[in-house]
Amino acid sequence: MTTRIQHEGLQVAEPIDALLRQAVEGTGIEVAQFWQGFEQLLADFAPENKNLLAKRESLQQQIDHWHQQNQETFSPEVYKNFLISIGYLIPEGEGFSVTTENVDSEIALQAGPQLVVPVMNARFALNAANARWGSLYDALYGTDVISEEGGAEKGSGYNPIRGEKVIAFARQLLDQAAPLTKGSHKDSVAYCIKEGQLAVSLVDGSVAALESPLKLVGFTGETEDPSSVLLKNNGLHIEVQIDAESVVGKTDPAGVKDLVMEAAVTTIMDCEDSVAAVGAEDKAVVYGNWLGLMKGDLEESFNKRGAAVTRKLVADRQFTSPKGGSLTLHGRSLMFIRNVGHLMTTDAILDAEGNEIPEGIMDGMFTSLIAMHDLKASGGIKNSRSGSVYIVKPKMHGPEEVGFANRLFAGIEGVLGLKENTLKIGIMDEERRTSVNLKECIRAASERVVFINTGFLDRTGDEIHTSMEAGPMVPKGEMKQSAWINAYEDQNVDIGLECGLQGRAQIGKGMWAMPDEMAQMMDAKVVHPLSGANTAWVPSPNAATLHAVHYHSINVHQRQEEVAERQRASLDDLLTIPLLRNKADLTADVIQRELDNNAQGILGYVVRWIDQGVGCSKVPDINDVGLMEDRATLRISSQHIANWLRHDICTEGQVMEAMKRMAAVVDDQNKGDESYSPMALDFEGNLAFEAACELVFAGCDQPSGYTEPVLHATRRKFKAVIVLFSTKR
Repeated sequence: MTTRIQHEGLQVAEPIDALLRQAVEGTGIEVAQFWQGFEQLLADFAPENKNLLAKRESLQQQIDHWHQQNQETFSPEVYKNFLISIGYLIPEGEGFSVTTENVDSEIALQAGPQLVVPVMNARFALNAANARWGSLYDALYGTDVISEEGGAEKGSGYNPIRGEKVIAFARQLLDQAAPLTKGSHKDSVAYCIKEGQLAVSLVDGSVAALESPLKLVGFTGETEDPSSVLLKNNGLHIEVQIDAESVVGKTDPAGVKDLVMEAAVTTIMDCEDSVAAVGAEDKAVVYGNWLGLMKGDLEESFNKRGAAVTRKLVADRQFTSPKGGSLTLHGRSLMFIRNVGHLMTTDAILDAEGNEIPEGIMDGMFTSLIAMHDLKASGGIKNSRSGSVYIVKPKMHGPEEVGFANRLFAGIEGVLGLKENTLKIGIMDEERRTSVNLKECIRAASERVVFINTGFLDRTGDEIHTSMEAGPMVPKGEMKQSAWINAYEDQNVDIGLECGLQGRAQIGKGMWAMPDEMAQMMDAKVVHPLSGANTAWVPSPNAATLHAVHYHSINVHQRQEEVAERQRASLDDLLTIPLLRNKADLTADVIQRELDNNAQGILGYVVRWIDQGVGCSKVPDINDVGLMEDRATLRISSQHIANWLRHDICTEGQVMEAMKRMAAVVDDQNKGDESYSPMALDFEGNLAFEAACELVFAGCDQPSGYTEPVLHATRRKFKAVIVLFSTKR
């Protein structure tokens, strides 16, 4: 039984009570004051939260019924008018510009990569926070961006042939980002500072300067013999590190040992899709790690290659300016915190009637309180220098729900005594009702918005669920060629720029899901800054360092000016449902491959979620390619099978056969994990397999196609079994 402490009318689980007592220290907020304000906040907002969820379901039922009645005589114009008539699609108001103030430069001005990391894992969170700066040489040398052809294998030690390829790549980047008045960085033999400018000695004995002298912003060491030279291009920094005695520097004519890139400019510390937090103990870990990040004292110790390592937040970086003054650059990624959405409730706190409370309201209150440590800090390790707290709010459906979050944030500010609009909001454009009403969603939080972002996987999951009754969907791999997805990606930028986000907020793009396929990423992800987006998600610090190269080749600010002149993406395209037009196009082999691929992905993710509490991990796909999986990837796969079952593309027997066969595949892929429990040994008694099947076979009944209700309930069962087993022993 959970031990609970009574605060006002609330019954608070002991781990949350203990965390709160720790969190309030130094904030000026008293424990009693917090709980009194929180109870009032719940009274004010929990009923509306419930009503908004009921409206989601009501709209879905009306859409389901309409499709059932109009499937054979579907008309896009009639369909759009129907969505207007039920209030799903609302009239767009006059033009406006957001007025968000006190936004840090990493969000308002700098274009660059963004990490998303489970804050429940302290080591991952610290790695991400420290990924503001990354070694380009390491990122190139250790990944497939540099081929192993011609004797350039990675090997166990330093391979000078591979090193030469890395150096050539880096010099080419310097030529692009900081070109010289003559010659090339490839011909450099020395770097020094003369009369406040960069002087580059070339192999032919001449000396070159920068074409744009202002791109030199700092250095370390002595002017005649600098340890590093700091350059700035398109708002991002590159530190050219020089040490002729180092392993790499010895092989370089100019003694350059590395290029350190300003990489993950911002990071989202995630309480949502990438974590498996289902109770008070889990939430206390989530909030405790966020507390350590905001106080600047989070540490994690672990063994790495047999040696004890302690990781903590890195300090700011110090340089000398070209004219001799001091220059301090932020050493860490600017951190957002992603709260959960409006759907789930939590038993970490019960109300006066013993009911679970909305988890999103709890997240908002706790993460904001904790961020006060950063707001009140006068020096040392700081996150925001503008006095703001950045909260990403996911899975909101339309302007009403964004307006609700906006007012909730105002209520939290009132309880905590924060200045109006201290709490900024990031709007995830990942639900269909938000996409088709995006301008009005932004308007509903126009004084707070600092971020809009496309999320293809969740958005596809909602696309399938919303139109579940319209007919069978195209295979999952064909979704990216659908009319709606192109309109969705373009419109997000179009409307963001129309609403004045440039210079005040981020317009973001989604994740590259294959962390080991960096060569492919470098080819593919350049489209994100080209689209006019000033940030995009990457799966690792190395990927952030590599993706930063794209922002040196493309001036996103200029690109946004160009994109702003085009015609906005078509709403009609956005409303085009990706239906399979001819069932005969699906051969038996195609259907089986689709089922196997989806089933394997579902099982590979769910078994770690349920059995190990891992909310995000690199899960091998059916071809053993590691994919970063979270609940968004699970949502699309489970909804896709549910749709094909609903429209008789496949049978329940086919799906169950695929699930059981793929369970054995997943078991084999995890055979090296000592903590892994195989599913195929006992299908009837395996909770993870049971949850995966429920997500598929009851997929049509899941609210908006979300996976959280099933995952949370099953994880709780699993933990209860473990506790019972331990007690009996």
